Amino acid sequence: MTLPIRIAPSILASDFSRLGQEVRDVVEAGADWVHLDVMDGHFVPNISFGPDVIKSLRKYTTAFFDCHLMIAPADPYLEAFAKAGCDGITVHVEAGAHLHRSLQTIRSLGKKVGVTLNPATPISTLENVLDDIDLILVMSVNPGFGGQKFIPAMDDKIRAVKALIGNRPIEIEVDGGITAETIGAAAAAGANVFVAGSAVFKGDGLDAYRSNVSALRQAAEAR
Repeated sequence: MTLPIRIAPSILASDFSRLGQEVRDVVEAGADWVHLDVMDGHFVPNISFGPDVIKSLRKYTTAFFDCHLMIAPADPYLEAFAKAGCDGITVHVEAGAHLHRSLQTIRSLGKKVGVTLNPATPISTLENVLDDIDLILVMSVNPGFGGQKFIPAMDDKIRAVKALIGNRPIEIEVDGGITAETIGAAAAAGANVFVAGSAVFKGDGLDAYRSNVSALRQAAEAR
């Protein structure tokens, strides 16, 4: 099954002093989704933002809010992120003992359901949840910081995930080190949603963002 290419800029790389305008600009520049990296300083070695910030951003765009929870535990906060305006919520396999419960809770909140794998986590952990999810996020760096280099072995992992899901309409997202130089191989391996931070928000303002998003899309579509 062929799913559309989606470019999902991570606002972690944006200018936090003008975050609302950054969200508005990047969507106007052609982004399909807005990627929200939520970090707790516990599950990953960094702290970013929480549901109140997301709620404040919701008024700036109707674009899909793609919320990636890098927090543990996640379950106590799922409702807060849903109410804040997230359209999809993704939790890590590694973040809790009861993955099914987390996924079922997200579904019950009326949101798209995603599950994330860290680079060293085997895809076998997904085998029993494939019918409960809409999206698989393959981390192509170890989570916690922006600006890291893509781990080349993750292209093979994306191929393995693509084979595992078969004909199910599950989107494959990749996050970490995505640039115009790395996106083509990830797309060829089977990914269709691409999180990019530095590669989108480099430069200053709308014109630069439009050029950056376009370059990523062209490289992905040329796979």
